[in-house]
Amino acid sequence: MNAPAFDVAVIGGGIHGVGVALVAAAAGYTVALLEQTELAAGTSSRSSKLIHGGLRYLERAELALVRESLRERETLLRIAPDLVHRRRFFVPVYRHSLRGRWWIGAGLALYALLGGFKAHTRFRIVPRTRWPEFDGLTTSGLTTVYQYTDAQADDAALTRAVMHSAQDLGAEFLCPARMTAGRIRSDVVELDYKHGEQSRCLRARVIVNAAGPWARRVADRFEPRLPMLPVENVQGAHLELPGPIEQGCYYLEVPEDRRAVFVTPWRNDRALVGTTENIFEGDPADAAVLGKEKEYLLSVYRHYFPHRSTEILDAWAGLRVLPSTRGQAFRRSRETLLPVDRETAPRALSILGGKLTGYRATADKVMAILKPSLADKTRKADTRTLKLKPE
Repeated sequence: MNAPAFDVAVIGGGIHGVGVALVAAAAGYTVALLEQTELAAGTSSRSSKLIHGGLRYLERAELALVRESLRERETLLRIAPDLVHRRRFFVPVYRHSLRGRWWIGAGLALYALLGGFKAHTRFRIVPRTRWPEFDGLTTSGLTTVYQYTDAQADDAALTRAVMHSAQDLGAEFLCPARMTAGRIRSDVVELDYKHGEQSRCLRARVIVNAAGPWARRVADRFEPRLPMLPVENVQGAHLELPGPIEQGCYYLEVPEDRRAVFVTPWRNDRALVGTTENIFEGDPADAAVLGKEKEYLLSVYRHYFPHRSTEILDAWAGLRVLPSTRGQAFRRSRETLLPVDRETAPRALSILGGKLTGYRATADKVMAILKPSLADKTRKADTRTLKLKPE
């Protein structure tokens, strides 16, 4: 009666939770994923929708992260061709730009090198004759436009496709399932959760806390409490504005603080503008775009696209989990942190941070850490080649 019902229990139905569920199920383990509301209800439906190699991470010399992201981008383009699409990206350089023509060119050359100098990693300078095609981008003070390639996806649709693929391999999806308490025993983890008005208990050999901005709250509900690292929730706001963006995605430098803001096509007839980085304190369910964030993004949009409409059709905010440190959130490391309850044969692991692009690689790392606590099983599939099914 006391034998675990599952090998792996995952808390959280965002992209990292479903990623772990799929990698674990593909490895032959029995898996249950608990989600309190619906898949991609939080950050995984409120990202910048980019599947990218992390060009801007080069400024922090996070070369391993960039290399991994470029590899995972190509994997996603292969396994989810209906969900992930290549996009042209443009980097305009102006006389006022902090990052000048040679700096951007050097960064793109290193980006291409880390991507193996393949056709999809190449970049070029766009001739002046094409500048009028750039969706109303101002040419006042413009000196150079670079073009390179990355990708874009509907983050929520991708999350649902990953979970469906995990279910096809036998994973169980429990929703709505709100975790209320947990106990880590010597050889088993017990989870209490609410399903509607009913209280239930689940037993597993290992547990993965993939609750994103709710991860600390989940950790506090365990006995003993799950270890946490110094992290903060950082809010990123996005605006949807009218009018299609037809040429590609624009990587822009904010004149005031030199941060990056993206303007990308969204839903065929809208421009998506984001993102901001403000420390968020409070209930993650209450995350919403602030008035100062709207004005910040609109001022950037007006600066670069002075003749386009700034009517806000929709606005939403997602929370990133980033290491606590001094200085601007924009300059913080994007490294994913994976604290465990013990170094030898861990029974519990939390995912802190992480990127949409690298969800599969993160899940591989999670399962490699937890493997000593699990019995050997017969592999069912390889997630590097398993095709994800759109809805």
